[in-house]
Amino acid sequence: MGTGLLSLVNLTVHLGRAVVLKEVSGNIEFGQIVAMIGANGAGKSTLLKAIIGLVRLFSGEISFRGKRIDGTPPQVIVGLGISLVPEGRQLFSEMTVLENLEMGAYLRKNRREVALSLEDILVLFPVLRQRKNQLAASLSGGEQQMLALGRAMMKKPSLLLVDELSLGLAPLVVKQLSKTLVKINKEEGISILLVEQNARLALGLADHGYVLETGKIVLEGRGPDLLQNEAVKRAYLGG
Repeated sequence: MGTGLLSLVNLTVHLGRAVVLKEVSGNIEFGQIVAMIGANGAGKSTLLKAIIGLVRLFSGEISFRGKRIDGTPPQVIVGLGISLVPEGRQLFSEMTVLENLEMGAYLRKNRREVALSLEDILVLFPVLRQRKNQLAASLSGGEQQMLALGRAMMKKPSLLLVDELSLGLAPLVVKQLSKTLVKINKEEGISILLVEQNARLALGLADHGYVLETGKIVLEGRGPDLLQNEAVKRAYLGG
C-alpha cells in the first residue's frame, strides 16, 4: 500500500449477517482514474458507501491524504474533499436543475467561489444551462447523470466516487460522459474511483483497476493490462 490520496486497508463490512466486503485493500494515487469492476452484488456500491461514511466498517482502515477517516461522519468526509455520484443519480426530483446544483455546495461558505463553480459546471454541461429552471425529474437519463456529476463537482472534491456511470444510458451518452470524466480528471486534477458493471468502459478509462468478486479483490493491475487479461475477458468482456 502506498501513501496516496486514498488508502484502503483490509476493509470488512457486515450488513446484517452477510459479509459484504472481506479484507478489501486498495490505493488511489493523486490524479489517477481507478476502476472497480465486478458483477452486480459483488460489493462495489457498499465499498463506496464505506469510503464516504454511509456504511460502518466491521474492521479495517480508510485513510485520505494520510489521515484516518473511517468512523468519521459523512458530512465531514465530504468537507475533506470526497464526493459521491450515487447509483441511480438520486437527484432532488421536485427541485430545479439550478437548485440541485446549489444543494451540492451546501457546505461551502464563500458565495463568490460557489458562483464561479456553478459557472464552470454550466460550461462543462451546456445542456444544464439550457435546462436550469426545469425540474430534475423532467430531464432525460443522460441529462440527469450530468446533473448528478455536476452536483458532486459543486463540492470542489479532490476525489470523485462514481457509482455506475453507464447504468441505463444509451451508448452515445455513455461515450460523452466518459469523455467528460477524463476531462475532469486531466483539467481539474480530480482523482476518480469509478465503480462499474461495464468493465470495458471502466478499464478503458482507468490508470489502475481492481476486480471485486463476492466481496474480495481477486485481481488488480493497470487498466490496459486488465483489459487484456484472459480471466477478465471471459468473465466480463464476453471474450
